[in-house]
Amino acid sequence: MSKKEKQELEPKLRFPEFTSMDEWHNYRLEEISDRIIERVGGLELPTLSISAGIGFVSQEQKFSRDISGKQYKNYIHIKKGDFSYNKGNSKKFPQGCIYELLEYEEAAVPNAFISFRFKDSYVSGFYKGYFENNFHGRQLVKYITSGARMDGLLNINPSDFFNIILPTPIKKEEQQKIADCLSSIDDLISAEEKKLLLLNDYKKGWLQKLFPAEGKTVPEWRFPEFQDSEEWAQKKLDEIGKFIRGFSYSSQDTTDDETKLLVIRSNNIVPMGKTDYINNLRYVNKKCSKEQNLIFGDITICMANGSSNLIGKSSFYDGGYAGDITVGAFCGIFRSPLPIVRYLFQTNQYNRELQRVSQGGDGAIANLKEIDIKNIEFLLPTLPEEQQKIANFLSGIDDLIGRQTDKIEALKEHKKALMQGLFPSIEEVL
Repeated sequence: MSKKEKQELEPKLRFPEFTSMDEWHNYRLEEISDRIIERVGGLELPTLSISAGIGFVSQEQKFSRDISGKQYKNYIHIKKGDFSYNKGNSKKFPQGCIYELLEYEEAAVPNAFISFRFKDSYVSGFYKGYFENNFHGRQLVKYITSGARMDGLLNINPSDFFNIILPTPIKKEEQQKIADCLSSIDDLISAEEKKLLLLNDYKKGWLQKLFPAEGKTVPEWRFPEFQDSEEWAQKKLDEIGKFIRGFSYSSQDTTDDETKLLVIRSNNIVPMGKTDYINNLRYVNKKCSKEQNLIFGDITICMANGSSNLIGKSSFYDGGYAGDITVGAFCGIFRSPLPIVRYLFQTNQYNRELQRVSQGGDGAIANLKEIDIKNIEFLLPTLPEEQQKIANFLSGIDDLIGRQTDKIEALKEHKKALMQGLFPSIEEVL
């Protein structure tokens, strides 16, 4: 151990009962784990893959089918608590991701994955913190000599992979304490995420009740003061608002200057939610027309996309961006003074209209045209007061969803900060 290691190889935070313990030790993965090479053979096991940011998922879920084919017998047999390394690169894990198998007792994974099991003296839950924080990737980057292979996997040799260093407390009890701490936060995040799902389901339920079902002219439920009001009226979007084309620019116009025009693209459009102007941003060194600049209440719509199931997705712009903001040429804007319009785009009726547009072809929408949006028809309350009442009610649910989302993000940030204190930094290792 070097002089630097002796002085610095320990985290900023240690639980009181371990502060007088020895400093942490640098272990190579090959010292503390065993590679799993057992083939599936004739066993019938669920076939899994790994999705970055999610973890183990069934191949049916990821690819809509089992892709193992004749290679199934050569898949690796892993068990609950085992880990696998997917060498595919992603935005979150450019050097590949590592996940622990938790939801299956046994499974089959591609032999292109590197699978391993920690030895009994080491707590697997402790090391999840390293893998979640891409501690492995920042070491593996030096072994990547070229891009991904034809199959999309990085050129990482098993010997190089097992050479990564994972600083570890000498005492297993300290490993377990850290693992339990992180696990408790994960449980809390999971519980809050379940609450968020329930809130979203609650909103979907009210959307179905507050807007007429197919073939009906009034909704299932109306506010008491409107029970005896007249039937809702059919309106085209073109009658209640205006469609605005997206902004065109070239790759030469893009810039890293965050003071320039922000262009919303398809990946910033969040169905049933607010337009995302925080993640995956693109700025351009051009100006859009005054009309194309997003304002509060605008609906952003994906008009064209390589994936047909994303065509027509929409979100609501809350006016929270401080600078100039617009949508790209593959998107569009629908602008209306009616607050209820925000929720029309979240109804089953809107989805039915998208399906109607796709009829007559192969069932998939290659792109939406301006006329397609303008001609979409909705049933609307004739009384502005009823429209406003519905918008206010659903907006209240959205506020609850927003606060719950913020709570989850705060917990994730707390966990991130805690991990930075509980684990040594990568600089202490490299």
